[in-house]
Amino acid sequence: MRMLIAGKSGWGKSYVAQSYLEDNLDEFDHVVILDWKDEFRGLAKEGLVRWMGVDDAEAGLDAAEWATLIEQNPKLIVARAVDNDSWVEVVATIAQAARMVDGSVLVGIDEAHTVAPQSGALLKPIELLATTGRGGVSSVWMVQRLQKLDETVISQTNARLLGGFGSDKDRGKLDVEYPVEVHNPQTAGEIRNLPAELHHPTDGPVALKKEEQDGVVVMSEWIYSDDDGYMERRDSSEIEMRSTHYGGSDKELRHPF
Repeated sequence: MRMLIAGKSGWGKSYVAQSYLEDNLDEFDHVVILDWKDEFRGLAKEGLVRWMGVDDAEAGLDAAEWATLIEQNPKLIVARAVDNDSWVEVVATIAQAARMVDGSVLVGIDEAHTVAPQSGALLKPIELLATTGRGGVSSVWMVQRLQKLDETVISQTNARLLGGFGSDKDRGKLDVEYPVEVHNPQTAGEIRNLPAELHHPTDGPVALKKEEQDGVVVMSEWIYSDDDGYMERRDSSEIEMRSTHYGGSDKELRHPF
């Protein structure tokens, strides 16, 4: 499977993504989480995965060396400690390595637009990760700036979990079989022609909702859909995770006057 998890900043994307990754750790022989901002370290603190940082030394490892690391550490977080250009190369090398190991592999790519940008050509291993599940490799692409993500990644996913988007450009990248207005938190009133399975349980055909307490997202709604035609409205407050999530909304600034 190739899955896309996308929602605007502050919608709880990384929390929801961590729950998916945690829930699937035992479903694959190997799981590699490519962590852009070290937001998924709670999985390691809970003892569910191994953690390693990638600085200039690790960035020089080749695909065979990464394949060995993955085989020795079947559940692994790889946290970025290099610049973006080096990180893209690391991700490409790990994508190649994932196809070299025995057994099923899940690769999670955080801030996917940084390694698969709309501008420029994709490195071949990243393109293969986005376009084919052959070789027993599945992928989860996590992004908040959907407008900056390459069309190849978006079009080739066969399952999607989509939250709210504040930008018309982000919503314009959504290729869905239902009214895209449901992903606009500013949409007021009822949304015409919204399928019944995407209705809010009490408010009916309205836009996705989000709730915060003290600047922390405590509930956000999402639409899950897949290429088999299944679709469902989901509520993140129903998530149960063993691990702690260390991401969070930006702190508010104090007013000096």
